[in-house]
Amino acid sequence: MKPRHFLTLADLTPADLRALLDRARVLKTEFGERRMQETLYGRVLAMIFEKSSTRTRVSFEAAMVHLGGHAIFLAPGDSQLVRGEPPEDTARVLSRMVDCILIRTHAHRRLEAFAGAAEVPVINGLSDLHHPCQLLADLQTFVEHRGEIRGSKVAWIGDGNNVCHSYIEAAALLGLRLHIASPEGFQPAAEILKKAGGEVILSGDPRQAVEGADLVLTDVWTSMGQEADAEARRIAFEGFQVNGALMRLAAPDALFMHCLPAHRGEEVTSEVIDGPQSVVWEEAGNRLHAQKALLEFLLR
Repeated sequence: MKPRHFLTLADLTPADLRALLDRARVLKTEFGERRMQETLYGRVLAMIFEKSSTRTRVSFEAAMVHLGGHAIFLAPGDSQLVRGEPPEDTARVLSRMVDCILIRTHAHRRLEAFAGAAEVPVINGLSDLHHPCQLLADLQTFVEHRGEIRGSKVAWIGDGNNVCHSYIEAAALLGLRLHIASPEGFQPAAEILKKAGGEVILSGDPRQAVEGADLVLTDVWTSMGQEADAEARRIAFEGFQVNGALMRLAAPDALFMHCLPAHRGEEVTSEVIDGPQSVVWEEAGNRLHAQKALLEFLLR
């Protein structure tokens, strides 16, 4: 039987996603009461990181420990991939040694090639096109604070990047009203928008996107691998900063999220990210619980 992978949020059905969010909340409660169950005892997760990470690496390693399993971390120079071994060959070998594989990579097509040859579940720990694990934590955080998410207005301000792409898929799965405000030339990828099944509205005006929003999100203007374009991006994104004035246009009880790391004074001000509407620290902490639920879902 072919393994079930988690490469994009669209790999889940709406029922799958809601079940994962429900399970994540149970696991979070058990964690708080220090009564974790070893549901993945003896299981091994291989983690291949071609890009640096804090939250993804620590949350998945901790998740496997809490569930009774083990994680093996492979940095860019720790495997034969760095010497040109095809990802398919690495996938075939690891499939005979571990129960699940997590990959953080620059190219989504590389992730797809890996998953195509793997005989165990493969998880996207971040690629250039999608960051579905982040969405699990974001959605869990919203539900914990506001309950039902269907019909909520979500405003994405800034780069139409991998996290934004995953929100486009979330709009279709959960019935979000997603408003994206990006500068010209930095909108979400056309092929992602073409497959959007929910309500997705593009705009070049952050004020219009944020007006009445229940959730406001942003991300860094310069992602990993784009450092050479940092100055040009700062100029292009001028006017797309999430600040107090912009947040006041959102719903009075609107939440603010950021996948981190954040550059205060660029895409967001300290007033917002450290303010009372910000739930970024809970959002980051929920990576642990949402990913525990994901690992159980794929391996049990």
